[in-house]
Amino acid sequence: MRRSLSSWQTWLMKIFFPAVWIPLFGFVTLMMFMVSPDVADLPPKWIFLLVWIAASVFICWSCIRLKEVSVDDDFLYVSNYLKEVSIPLSEIYDVTENMWVNIHPVTIHLKSPSEFGDKIVFMPPTRYFAFFSSHPVVKELKELARSKNKAAGFIR
Repeated sequence: MRRSLSSWQTWLMKIFFPAVWIPLFGFVTLMMFMVSPDVADLPPKWIFLLVWIAASVFICWSCIRLKEVSVDDDFLYVSNYLKEVSIPLSEIYDVTENMWVNIHPVTIHLKSPSEFGDKIVFMPPTRYFAFFSSHPVVKELKELARSKNKAAGFIR
C-alpha cells in the first residue's frame, strides 16, 4: 500500500514561500533604491540588497528542489508536482538528513540518476521537540533499501 513520506507542508516550502518571499523582499529592496537621493545613500539599502540576493539563492537551493515522496513495498514515488517517477527501492544507495536545517531535509542518494538526478531531497513530516535526533523516516528508508538489496543479491 502506497503512503506518503513527505510533509503536507512541502508545497508551502517549495512553491508558496519562494513565490511570496523573493518578490516581496525584492520589492522592499527596490523601493529603498527609489526613495529620495538623501535617504538612498544610506548603507542599509546595500545591506538589504545583499541579504535579498543571499537569501533568494538559499531559498532556491533549499526549498525549490524539494520533492514529494511516497513509498510502497517495491517503489519510491517521487514528484515535483508536475511529473512523477517511480524508482525501485533497490536503487537507494544511502539516506541522509540535515538536522541543522529546521525542516530536517532528507536526501535519498541513488545508485544511478533518475529523471530528478541522483539525489532526491524531501521534507519529512514535522516532529516537535525532536531537535537533534534523526527522523524515523531515515531509518525506515535505509531498512527498506537494505531488504530490497539483499533480495536482489546485493550485499551492503
